[in-house]
Amino acid sequence: MTGPSTDPRAPAAGTAPPKRRGTELALLGFAVLITVVAQCVVDLTVTGSLSPELATFSTWIAALWVVAHLVVRRFAPYADPLLLPTVALLVGLGLAVIHRLDLAATQVDSPVTREDAPVQLLWATIGVALFVAVLVVVRDHRSLSRFAYTLALVGLVLLAVPALLPASISEVNGAKIWIRVAGFSIQPGEFAKICLIVFFAAYLVDKREVLALASRRVIGIELPRGRDLGPVLLAWVISILVLVFERDLGSSLLLFGIFVVMLYVATERSSWLLIGLGLFAGGALVAYQIFGHVQARVDTWLDPFAYRDGAGYQLVQSLFGLGTGGLFGAGLGGGRPDQVPVAKSDFIAAAIGEELGLFGLVAVIIVYLVLVERGLRTSLIVRDSFGKLLAAGLAFSLAWQTFVVLGGVTGLLPLTGLTTPFLAYGGSSLVANFGLVALLVRISDAARRPATPAAAPLPKLGDAPTEVVRP
Repeated sequence: MTGPSTDPRAPAAGTAPPKRRGTELALLGFAVLITVVAQCVVDLTVTGSLSPELATFSTWIAALWVVAHLVVRRFAPYADPLLLPTVALLVGLGLAVIHRLDLAATQVDSPVTREDAPVQLLWATIGVALFVAVLVVVRDHRSLSRFAYTLALVGLVLLAVPALLPASISEVNGAKIWIRVAGFSIQPGEFAKICLIVFFAAYLVDKREVLALASRRVIGIELPRGRDLGPVLLAWVISILVLVFERDLGSSLLLFGIFVVMLYVATERSSWLLIGLGLFAGGALVAYQIFGHVQARVDTWLDPFAYRDGAGYQLVQSLFGLGTGGLFGAGLGGGRPDQVPVAKSDFIAAAIGEELGLFGLVAVIIVYLVLVERGLRTSLIVRDSFGKLLAAGLAFSLAWQTFVVLGGVTGLLPLTGLTTPFLAYGGSSLVANFGLVALLVRISDAARRPATPAAAPLPKLGDAPTEVVRP
């Protein structure tokens, strides 16, 4: 096997590794091209002519990614060149599908009436602004560990606020996860997720040795000590409280899954995964027996066609749309994805599956896999333990959320109310995920940056050279 010193692709000794910013710029140009072409196809298919706003949109979206690229080139020059382009491609495709659903308002019997694509573009602009701010302010990801407990408090407050507010300003579709004031709405749980991931990483770095200790071996599995079960039990209790008081199955499942996986990464003990699965199964069974909204979602998931005129209508329409799309889809603008309620946010994957087919939906999933793989690769090569856990947690959160959402759309899992990262309509989710990717970019810059050689230690007094001077 070729070693690092003989690999012809490796940089020569004494030279810095390539920054690959040119590669990033070329891929961003490709993502913008796909975005603009998708918008043109939608306009020509649905209306028969190009929209007069197309030039403005093309300039705006290109300017966003140029600004983001220049900031990465200046403040994170060694960052992974695939992170930003994959995000750009997902955001661009999401804008095209949302624009297509906006145009569906011109079709007969369409329930879609709002124009949300311009609003989503505005949220993308705010997201890029947050992306820039994170890279400019957070010059070293390790500095976040100093504020771990403060961020934990902020995250818990953000989770709790909607549950404490009146339902008139916090409840949407049965879930109390919003803050709506004067026509403006925000979902604080999206930002709480990032704060808690930073805290989980810092806490597990400090306690990993204690949590890795085993007390007994059962059926070949080394179980942790009973006294060390506190953190995972606390995370479980918090997730249950979110489920009870906010009726938010998605956030509950997301937070608990992230913590258990980060705990496994920190300790490398599979017993924590088994304990997490056991707690989740027990909590899910109890929640099904006690809470009516959980039971309704599970029953609808098990037999959506039995509830096709009520709670199962959305899922049934999604399955019909995916079936109509087949392998190659009806083409952008050629289907009726607007027949699925809330297709722009919760069920945008169904719209993609109907108009781009199975091949198109799989291609989108591959883009997500590339994004997650680059995040996990960053976790493997970064030098500090905090960065490893933080990158792993951020990457897994994207993977887990995407899996849960796609599982709900296809009937594999119960519906959770989560949105597809970067694709779906929603300001809070889009802006928060831009902040998440900014942290991944910052960590990848530290991981790929050449190590600074340590200064040579001063010689010991006994080893210092001596010289005799004769008068």
